[in-house]
Amino acid sequence: MIVIPAIDLKEGKCVRLEQGLMDKDTVFNDDPAAQALEWQRQGAELLHIVDLDGAFAGEPRNKAAIEAIIRAISIPAQLGGGIRDLATIEAYLALGLSRVIIGTAAQRNPELVREACARFPGRIVVGIDAKNGMVAVQGWAEVTGITAVELARAFEDCGVAAIIYTDISRDGMLQGPNLEATRALAEAVSIPVIASGGVSSLRDIANLMAIESSGVSGVITGKAVYTGAIGLAEAIRLTKGQA
Repeated sequence: MIVIPAIDLKEGKCVRLEQGLMDKDTVFNDDPAAQALEWQRQGAELLHIVDLDGAFAGEPRNKAAIEAIIRAISIPAQLGGGIRDLATIEAYLALGLSRVIIGTAAQRNPELVREACARFPGRIVVGIDAKNGMVAVQGWAEVTGITAVELARAFEDCGVAAIIYTDISRDGMLQGPNLEATRALAEAVSIPVIASGGVSSLRDIANLMAIESSGVSGVITGKAVYTGAIGLAEAIRLTKGQA
């Protein structure tokens, strides 16, 4: 299992939200590139970037910060937020991102995922954010009538590299991940699932490692590594059996 630190961008700064609410943000670093470099120094093998402004606007909004991050690090990075068309995907990959994450558009325009996977094999990730099991889109502002499992199954055969599953009610709350829902989703599809939302301790990571055989291949951690509730280097050692 891989531990993936998150950098959420709002107005060019590195922030964390509570339950996806833009007015409940905490700024952790004014220099996202410096923060990315620090996560790399601590052993991160992959960086997770979210353009929060882009997620709400439906188009990229933090390009300068994203470019600065990519220039600063040598590890791969994946990015989501405001990606709604092939042109945006192509432009982001050309910047040097390893993978892009399609979230809202995966629900509203599933054909985009299929076309993107065909054009950029191995580089497309689907982000599924759920509230009480139902998919939420548009920066989590709208809850749909489709379940997370139904949406995931729609992309079973098109070459999606991974699914990032976020339980909105847990995100930024340090209450622990939704293990039951994460395992159920991972068992429903053959696509690797990356857990996100609520990770607050090394025990939470150990609990996710216990369901790795179900298809949970990674965990994204944000607030916990910023506050020091989890030491990133220690978490990485745990997943590698070195703790």
